[in-house]
Amino acid sequence: MSPISDAASGSAQKWALVTGASSGLGLEFSDILASQKVNLVLAARRLEPMERLASDLRRKHGIEVLIEPTDLAAPGAAAQLKSRLDDRSLRIDILVNNAGYGLHGNFLDTQLDRTVDMIQLNVTALTELSYIFGKDMAARGSGEILLVASLLALQPVPTYAAYAATKSYVLALGEALHDELRPHGVVVTTLCPGHTETGFDAAAGAPVSPMLRLLTMKPRPVAESGLHALSQRKASAIPGFKNNVVAFSNRLTPRSMQRATMKKVISP
Repeated sequence: MSPISDAASGSAQKWALVTGASSGLGLEFSDILASQKVNLVLAARRLEPMERLASDLRRKHGIEVLIEPTDLAAPGAAAQLKSRLDDRSLRIDILVNNAGYGLHGNFLDTQLDRTVDMIQLNVTALTELSYIFGKDMAARGSGEILLVASLLALQPVPTYAAYAATKSYVLALGEALHDELRPHGVVVTTLCPGHTETGFDAAAGAPVSPMLRLLTMKPRPVAESGLHALSQRKASAIPGFKNNVVAFSNRLTPRSMQRATMKKVISP
């Protein structure tokens, strides 16, 4: 496999790997990074949306874009992706660990294989990517990792039981890695978005309640918030004033009340 051009793979221009890049937050992360003249590796399951995005980003920003159609929920997919990039002698400077999805419904009413697939993507693949790219970054003394969790990571959420649990894992992992990797020159930031206008609800099979609509943000400011927090070397970030009010209120209420509140917020 031929390597990326020397000018792009050298120190003059950074490369970022964005997972879940075909739509939603992944698309916005990619566009913002491209506007900063960061070359991109786009990884997602759907090829055609990535091809359209890559063409658009090359035209608008004059960067190099590599497309990697990848099902990160498949066992071993993260390591295979890393191997393909190594074959190209491509160094990743920024990892945006964004790929993931949710399942809505009572836990026992959801399909077990879908739940396991979700955990594989949201937890296992994210952990593997953080490890294998984080190890490279630590060895050379520089790098940035942005993990995408959720506001639902802050409390148990009936009807999103397994999904919220995966995001609690991401937040705990990310904040711990922030401290562990900082001495090695690697910044790790975890973004906890609230409800965002993406394809999440349709994919999760979830209705959107009137209360949830009041908290909804556009994806662009959410992505901007995450990348800004990363540039400021923050451990974690919650985008939006309303979401920060929700997070602060959580600290003042018992967990039983948190569960009851979330049921009301999510129920249509």
